[in-house]
Amino acid sequence: MKKQTTTYSTVQKSTVPTKWQDFAALVKFRLNITVVFSSVMAYLIAANGVVEWSVVAILALGGFFITGAANTINEVLEADFDVMMKRTENRPIAAGRMTREEGILWAGMMSLMGITLMSCFNIWAAMFSIISLITYAFIYTPLKRVSPIAVTVGAVPGALPMLIGVVAYEGEVTALALVLFAIQFVWQFPHFWAIGWLGNEDYSRAGFKLLPFGSKGPDRKAGWLSMWYALILVPLGVLPYYIGESGIISAIILPILAVIYAWYGWNFYQKNDRESALATMFSSFAYLPVALFVLLFF
Repeated sequence: MKKQTTTYSTVQKSTVPTKWQDFAALVKFRLNITVVFSSVMAYLIAANGVVEWSVVAILALGGFFITGAANTINEVLEADFDVMMKRTENRPIAAGRMTREEGILWAGMMSLMGITLMSCFNIWAAMFSIISLITYAFIYTPLKRVSPIAVTVGAVPGALPMLIGVVAYEGEVTALALVLFAIQFVWQFPHFWAIGWLGNEDYSRAGFKLLPFGSKGPDRKAGWLSMWYALILVPLGVLPYYIGESGIISAIILPILAVIYAWYGWNFYQKNDRESALATMFSSFAYLPVALFVLLFF
């Protein structure tokens, strides 16, 4: 009996997240890293081979803190709704392992460190970082329970990391910064609509309205609009070549990637099932990093 009790306690203890796991959940570590990745890639594209890696590290760290602060404020504000959803019920604040006050303290420290690091580049990088933080945490977050327009609003801070990466290097808002911002802005719509479709039951339980045009359930609108938004990326993929920031190979490959992305949206519209929604979501995961690597090397 004693041996069984010890084994049971060990199992129970192993299921409790560590402090590091809670911190990773607080800052949404995997999402955070993808944001940092897009900003660093934009910086490298702007630098065109002229890179000081210590500076890139500062950009990555600053971006991590800014994004972590925004995500933490999001979890502080949505703790009461996170407990209603299976995908978020075990977040540290929602589960009661961390207080809101502790979350606010973490957010404050990360905001200060992130903005300080971004100000090492120029005023533009710092200013857009602040805009990104405020828009995501205090406009997008509460708007999710009000209207599907939240997806459009959220796409702004979602696309600012690429713009920030460029202005951190170039010191001003250039055509390249605007083009990369536009690509990341448009890319997000099929991505989030697929996620919204897949998690509709959970999101609806918490009152979040993430599907387009106030859809009451996972209907075909998400797939139809995903296809059209992906097609917008076709001409956007040519713009870096047009403004002299990439080569002809990228001007060929990027539109092809966009057409493939759009095809998944079309398939999503036609089938309107979990498999096609997952395929659209995973195609979004593939499109952006591949497009950025193409822009960097070609």
